[in-house]
Amino acid sequence: MQRILSHHLPGQVGATVRIAGWVHRRRLLKSVAFLIVRDAAGLAQVVLTEAAVRSAVAALPEETVIEVVGTVVANPTAPAGVELTDPAVRPLGPPAVPPPFDLYRPALTATLPTQLDHAPVALRHPIRAAALRVSAAAVAGFRAALDARDFVEIHTPKVVASSTESGANVFALDWFGRPAYLAQSPQFYKQLMVGVFERVYEVGPVFRAEPHDTVRHLAQYTSLDAELGFVADHRDVMAVLRDTLAGMLDAVWSRAGTALSTLGVEGPEVPAEIPAVHFTEALTIAGAPADEPDLAPAHERALGQWARAEHGSEFLFVTGYPMAKRPFYTQPDPARPAYSNGFDLLFRGVELVTGGQRLHRHDDYVAALAARGEPFEPYAGYVEAFRHGMPPHGGFAIGLERFVARLIGAANVREVTAFPRDLHRLTP
Repeated sequence: MQRILSHHLPGQVGATVRIAGWVHRRRLLKSVAFLIVRDAAGLAQVVLTEAAVRSAVAALPEETVIEVVGTVVANPTAPAGVELTDPAVRPLGPPAVPPPFDLYRPALTATLPTQLDHAPVALRHPIRAAALRVSAAAVAGFRAALDARDFVEIHTPKVVASSTESGANVFALDWFGRPAYLAQSPQFYKQLMVGVFERVYEVGPVFRAEPHDTVRHLAQYTSLDAELGFVADHRDVMAVLRDTLAGMLDAVWSRAGTALSTLGVEGPEVPAEIPAVHFTEALTIAGAPADEPDLAPAHERALGQWARAEHGSEFLFVTGYPMAKRPFYTQPDPARPAYSNGFDLLFRGVELVTGGQRLHRHDDYVAALAARGEPFEPYAGYVEAFRHGMPPHGGFAIGLERFVARLIGAANVREVTAFPRDLHRLTP
């Protein structure tokens, strides 16, 4: 008999079926017992009336893996409106050792460090699993949105010979006796691949060695990167980003609707045109000094509140960041060279995306590195490509975990990361 998942049971009323999963909860009453079985699709209720079956199930701890063969009967009070009766229950392994928290409760009561220490079982909880389903749907939407716009998915090295962001901390390693680094981003490679496919994207891990210990930073996270050629300026990149975000949210609603219901989330709409303010105006709105070189988290929160109040938008572009705070490959604003053709996208008052227009002429790269006192040699292989003709181009990068955390209202990005890596955690 073919196994079916719990969400298919409503269409099987009157049939004898086989399900399998984990013992999620047992309720042992005097004359009847209820067994809740959890599988990848949800929960199924099994009614136990035969004494021998009740006795056998009573000896199975939560999280024991079992299969059940029974008859599907309608019951509006049961999960999905059906339950299994006259069951035969068979363990598929030894009795499980119960985890250090109850997975059947509506919310995990264990502290986040305890959950992370026991991530393989904590992630089985419907709330934790739902967040990962949202993450998977968002990635599917990212790919679909860019595939529909003739982007090509690429895969770039995660071990590199030089750091991408000049002056930033990197994870160094020994590469057969030579110094190397874990890639901070696919930035250089995705730019070079614009010279091949014009429009490219990548989904992959990036590594940041900054010693942040906050609720919004990880030392390894998943970056959703895109780069496109033949742009007029950064506004073309912003338009593609807007459509990409809309596609991601559409995919989350269509592919992870049950997960959103589990989490009690109602998502935002992406405006047809996301409001945008120049960095200098953003400082005024946030009440920051006019000579502030960057936006602090408090400034971002103030801007998020302003965007909701003035535009009814959960999203806000801040454009024209000072060149001093942008990487050397950033295109300056021709009208105001101290400012960049770069942008950040704030989502609910937190920076979500960084992007902009890049330099595309070889001589401009040579001059930009010299102006910052950067040695040319570590970047020689990258800069060489620009001698052979590269179009005006730009791109962006979305931090997946931060996006999901803001979307579902998680207080900490580690709540939406299966096995986070940060300043303190290398296991499990």
